[in-house]
Amino acid sequence: MGRAETRPFHILWEQGEKNMNNKAMKKYFPVFVLPTLIAFTIGFIVPFCMGVYLSFCKFTTVTDAKFVGFSNYAKIFTEDGTFGHALWYTAAFTVVSVILINVIAFAVAMLLTKNIQGRNAFRTVFFMPNLIGGIILGYVWQLLLNGILMQFDRTLTYSSKYGFWGLVILMCWQQIGYMMIIYIAGIQNIPGDLIEAAQIDGANKRQLLKDVIIPMVMPSITICTFLTLTNSFKLFDQNLALTNGEPSNMSEMLALNIYNTFYGRTGWEGVGQAKAVIFFILVGIIAIIQNRLTRSKEVQQ
Repeated sequence: MGRAETRPFHILWEQGEKNMNNKAMKKYFPVFVLPTLIAFTIGFIVPFCMGVYLSFCKFTTVTDAKFVGFSNYAKIFTEDGTFGHALWYTAAFTVVSVILINVIAFAVAMLLTKNIQGRNAFRTVFFMPNLIGGIILGYVWQLLLNGILMQFDRTLTYSSKYGFWGLVILMCWQQIGYMMIIYIAGIQNIPGDLIEAAQIDGANKRQLLKDVIIPMVMPSITICTFLTLTNSFKLFDQNLALTNGEPSNMSEMLALNIYNTFYGRTGWEGVGQAKAVIFFILVGIIAIIQNRLTRSKEVQQ
């Protein structure tokens, strides 16, 4: 007869401890998950489903909704001339903002990962605008920019282009510090041995940036691009405070356009809800495409 296999005591102890932890997780899993799941269902899933249903209805309140099919969606493209302009205005703003915010944030992050005096203080100062609410920022920058433009007999609402660049400046000022922190974390995560090896092989600063640093911080680029893309596309409070869509809704972005349709036009509540559904689909599709494109370029570490 063969001898029974014996295992060291510490292995048996670890297995027993692991089994006990698994049993405890299974026992208390519903206690921790159910409250969050219930809150998520009540706060997101139910309102979202109701919103999709109401986009096919004519209503003034949720209790008097009358199903009208796709007529609300048809009105967006046949009777409402503001949605198309708001869409292209938002798309142009998003492209410019995403490029400027990420390029400047990455450049500042590269600078503040060098051994310069007071870099922690600079990081704090750059990050602070992200802590200020969008409405407050909108009114503050409205005063600042209008004060400058008044020297040339202009205001932010004189033309949509002034409002456009005012929104870009505001968005950059608010978001650059936040994205800078993410880029700093990515840059500091690059192994020092890798950079030293590239320098020994004769890589100059340009080659080091292009072939080592950027590929290694692609996860951070993915995150920052996603955040700036979605935040720019769904911008609302800054747009409301800075220009309120003036002049004549020409500086109105999609979120503000949906708001004005829903609350500012009697009988168009269903159309506003239909716009919100289209807006959700657009943001979702763009975010998924961006995420796949940037993640495909990430380097496996």
